[in-house]
Amino acid sequence: MLEGYPLPQGAGYAILVGLGAVFALGMIAVTAMLRRYQKEIITAEEFATAGRSVNTSLIAAAVVSSWTWAATLLQSTTQAYKNGISGGFWYASGACVQVILFSALSIKSKQIAPGAHTYLEIIKCRYGKITHLIYTYFAVATNILVTAMLLAGGSATVNFLTGMHPVAAIFLLPLGTIVYTLFGGIKATFLTDYVHTIVIVVIIFVFAFAVYASSPLLGSPGVVYDKLTELAKTKPIEGNHEGSYLTFNSKSGGLFFVINIVGNFGTVFLDQGYWNKAIAASPAAALPGYVLGGLAWFAIPALISTTLGLACRCLEDSPSFMYYPNGLSNEQVAEGLVLPVAAYTLLGKGGAMASLLLVFMAVTSAMSAELIAASSLFTYDIYKSYINPQASGKKLIMISHATCIGFGASMIGFSIGLHYGGVSMGFLYELMGVIISSAVLPASLTIFWSKQNWMAATISPVLGSIVGLISWIASAKSLYGSVTYDNLFEDHVMLIGNIVSLLSPAIFIPILTFAFKHESFDWEILKSISRVDETEEILSSEGEPLPQDKESGGLNPITSVATIGKQLAKSNKEKLLQEETEHLAKSAKYASWICAFFALAFLILWPMPLYGSKYIFSKKFFTGWITVLLIWLFFTAFMVCIYPLWEGRFGIFTTCRGLYWDLTGQTYKLREWQNSNPDQLHVVKSQISNAIHEHGNSDDDVDKIRYIDDELKQ
Repeated sequence: MLEGYPLPQGAGYAILVGLGAVFALGMIAVTAMLRRYQKEIITAEEFATAGRSVNTSLIAAAVVSSWTWAATLLQSTTQAYKNGISGGFWYASGACVQVILFSALSIKSKQIAPGAHTYLEIIKCRYGKITHLIYTYFAVATNILVTAMLLAGGSATVNFLTGMHPVAAIFLLPLGTIVYTLFGGIKATFLTDYVHTIVIVVIIFVFAFAVYASSPLLGSPGVVYDKLTELAKTKPIEGNHEGSYLTFNSKSGGLFFVINIVGNFGTVFLDQGYWNKAIAASPAAALPGYVLGGLAWFAIPALISTTLGLACRCLEDSPSFMYYPNGLSNEQVAEGLVLPVAAYTLLGKGGAMASLLLVFMAVTSAMSAELIAASSLFTYDIYKSYINPQASGKKLIMISHATCIGFGASMIGFSIGLHYGGVSMGFLYELMGVIISSAVLPASLTIFWSKQNWMAATISPVLGSIVGLISWIASAKSLYGSVTYDNLFEDHVMLIGNIVSLLSPAIFIPILTFAFKHESFDWEILKSISRVDETEEILSSEGEPLPQDKESGGLNPITSVATIGKQLAKSNKEKLLQEETEHLAKSAKYASWICAFFALAFLILWPMPLYGSKYIFSKKFFTGWITVLLIWLFFTAFMVCIYPLWEGRFGIFTTCRGLYWDLTGQTYKLREWQNSNPDQLHVVKSQISNAIHEHGNSDDDVDKIRYIDDELKQ
């Protein structure tokens, strides 16, 4: 049995402070290079949307990275430890489908509201202020719960591996992320997500090959299979068919599967972080980015859980096990410590360091997405909506920066409170759906169903949340006789609360819609949501005064890139808008079929025959299962490590060439190239995208908006 901690405290501080500083300084340098060589100027629009031009591979990489939380690694591994081989699959399939389904919302939102910065802007434009404020609560609650889980799981792992006090870990984990997010905005999130994902994928490969190929403690799928078969006789899993670790027929696993599906609908559909990526995606990248990202993500929890979750079970009776001759306590399992215990037992200090690095990458990559999400919500849905509707771009980006700092500091304090209150990551993960998922259905129908009226959209999520919480608490009292933390954490209790919260609006919405006045909503009204005018920010960032006559052509092309972008778009606006509209319409048609296919495949066609047949894996089938997951992770590696380099090859070449020109004293060549190729500059492309959707409200538009406002007031 290990005495002390696997790693010294210095290792924890080196990762949290040192590596966090490296990422922060690296992102500052990258932001400076992108600004100099590709004219990526961080305006308010750029901070939140990256010019709405991010390509498929970076969207996919960002989805993989942002969805790879601490819970993805720790909770999935915990489920495999508790429920056997099905546990990791239940986690992966139950959380993969939502990302793929979200692609349909992504396409639809870009069709009907191309100028929106958040999904709450769409809700406000359609239903008015009261509804908007209600959904703002659900959006902020989602950000808080996700961030709290990140810090709870990450700090527990850091404390376990290094002995660093959990409060210190909670404080230090977000610092570097806050810094680089401030400098680079959502583009910093995309770029650091790419680096984080590479590290995560490499470490998972190391663990997988150690367990199934090289470790003297295990070393092959056959050895793991034999040990799991023996454990079914000596330590059977209650509720699994014949107590087996190698069957999908698991009572606890099946309950978690439903809880996982329900909770993650809220986490994806109501998290502004995913809407930010959808808004930042180019029209051509939105559908493939989310579908490929969801498919690539699946292998990460599926393989890491099948590797370390099962390995931890197999190694508990080995003298090398960290807590030999005892197993893990229920508290340690709930805190998500299965992964680091298995990693240390397998690979010693190297495994402990790898698991520390893995969790650090998962926490910080998801944290950056939550910071941008929170800043977007406060900037556009609170400050611009209610405090200063005429705010300039400079004022908005200042508010975005302040929100990043304020939200980060608030979450540090909140997470410290949860730590001292004894609330674990696993509890938050399962509670999440009870609190937020009642808003999923009405928020989605806001975009997809023109007949949902104000009453249904406004009242159904509130009623759903209330009955969900009542069902959760009442079921604990009814089933276990008292309402305690442990009883509220029971599978059946969480299941009841989650299902009632998600599905009760399906009853309330049609009743409220057809009981009160409802008319088909005119989707064209949503196109009145406008983007922020970046002209002043761009010109001032170049050190030039804003011209009195913006139509004058006497400015240097580089300092008047906003004007150039608008002029280029003006000459070809109708064609560009038509192409984008046709592409989005085609993507929307494909999205419905793709979403239906993968939902059926991951939720029914693949797992249910294995569950219903009570099949116990044979050694050959188990070996094939592991082989498929390894191949799938190679696909993930290609999608998120190699493909982004290929799609970004022109930008990489442009940056490297500009850097070479500067280092060799040929800066004049950089200016010449920028002057002669303005259409290749990012800021000009951003202005073209902005200009093709730019329009003042016509008299008809104003009349429609006034009519809707009058209806809402009545």
